[in-house]
Amino acid sequence: FFPLQSQLSQALNGLSDRAKEAKEFLVQLRNMVQQIQENSVEFEACLVAQCDALIDALNRRKAQLLSRVNKEHEHKLKVVRDQISHCTVKLRQTTGLMEYCLEVIKENDPSGFLQISDALIRRVHLTEDQWGKGTLTPRMTTDFDLNLDNAPLLQSIHQLDFVQMKVSSPVPAPPILQLEECCTHNNSATLSWKQPPLSTVQVEGYILELDDGNGGQFREVYVGKETMCTVDGLHFNSTYSARVKAFNKTGVSPYSKTLVLQTSEDTQSEEQTLPFPVPLERSQLRRMSPFSSTLNLQPSFPGRSYFELRSSAHQLSLHSSLQSLNSAGEPIAWFSFDPASAHTDIIFSNDNLTVTCNSYDDRVVLGKTGFSKGLHYWELSIDRYDNHPDPAFGVARIDVLKDAMLGKDDKAWAMYVDNNRSWFMHNNSHTNRTEGGITKGATVGVLLDLTRRTLTFSINEDQQGPVAFENLEGLFFPAVSLNRNVQVRALTVLCSLWLSRLPLM
Repeated sequence: FFPLQSQLSQALNGLSDRAKEAKEFLVQLRNMVQQIQENSVEFEACLVAQCDALIDALNRRKAQLLSRVNKEHEHKLKVVRDQISHCTVKLRQTTGLMEYCLEVIKENDPSGFLQISDALIRRVHLTEDQWGKGTLTPRMTTDFDLNLDNAPLLQSIHQLDFVQMKVSSPVPAPPILQLEECCTHNNSATLSWKQPPLSTVQVEGYILELDDGNGGQFREVYVGKETMCTVDGLHFNSTYSARVKAFNKTGVSPYSKTLVLQTSEDTQSEEQTLPFPVPLERSQLRRMSPFSSTLNLQPSFPGRSYFELRSSAHQLSLHSSLQSLNSAGEPIAWFSFDPASAHTDIIFSNDNLTVTCNSYDDRVVLGKTGFSKGLHYWELSIDRYDNHPDPAFGVARIDVLKDAMLGKDDKAWAMYVDNNRSWFMHNNSHTNRTEGGITKGATVGVLLDLTRRTLTFSINEDQQGPVAFENLEGLFFPAVSLNRNVQVRALTVLCSLWLSRLPLM
């Protein structure tokens, strides 16, 4: 009897311990219910705040886009109203002249008629000439060529989801820069990297950083999954440091070894002063020289036409300096047209050296190389010219309007020309009408002198009008606007041949 009581007592003690643990566990669960409710309220408030922030950002962007539409609306109305006013004045003058001529014709006095007939006929012909090409053509289309690209945002909204904050893998190992795959191209540098051979950690992307070429802070110039990147717009005659790191959901790897590179000191090279982050382009480039611990980026010449002449200690004149450059046989760097920044209606061929358009409206295309210092001259051949259009040639900022004639906004300085005459245009202001136009086979030259800060044009190697623009400063890209009736090709040029025909400035 007593042994059984002892066994039961011991069993009850064990059960009592389990019951006590169960009560404590129930208290814990009840506390968890309370905590879940509190966390749910807090998390819902955070989610609502995040979504409201996205909605606010979308509303702000909507307001900005509506503002652009309103500006385009006002611009179109102004152009059309100005043309209405101009045409009304000319029509009133023409009508008055016609009425006067009809009265003169009724004159019965032959001697009186003979006295004024010659002058009156000349005046009629002059008035008729004023109604020349383009006068009765609308200067502005009624369409709003603005297509909102909302597909990526809608896709991002549909993919909006919660991320489980769990550490599933370690951070990646530092990438290794592949020196044998790195190369140079004019004022661009291509960097290539890979993960260490024995690394099994998943990598979601890479971050490439460069300093400012003057020993300043590193800045991100590329974030993505690719393992090769071309960085454009570097300063010439500068020393850059580059490094790369990898990342995944867990975190970011340490940096790779820092690569020091020295850009070319060649005085023919042009310096672009683009702000960071600079535009990026991934492409296969002809290998010039492999990277080592210190790089000397020698210029290569893949496209068409530019060169820079830095001012000498002897302050040679423009004319004699160019003659000296030509006689010395110095190389000339080239550019090609840039599909990445052009309007979508532009059609490229001949390794991006030839451009035309599939629209009847004017569309803008820029050269790939920008200029901020020195002396530059390039020529463009008119390979097709139908129905007497008026293409425009000149220079522009990178953010110039791409869907209007070059010079319509304040980001471009241009000469537009038809088969009879030309005009200079900037910020939609037309000046310096000059006789002499273009035909198929004509050559248009552009002289950008950033030492004197001037822009001058030529047609078939003869200067067209006076100096077109002065006080130019900043970064300029070669630019052309054309429609489907024109095809333009960038030419190799020998600068001093044309400049020897110009008066010294």
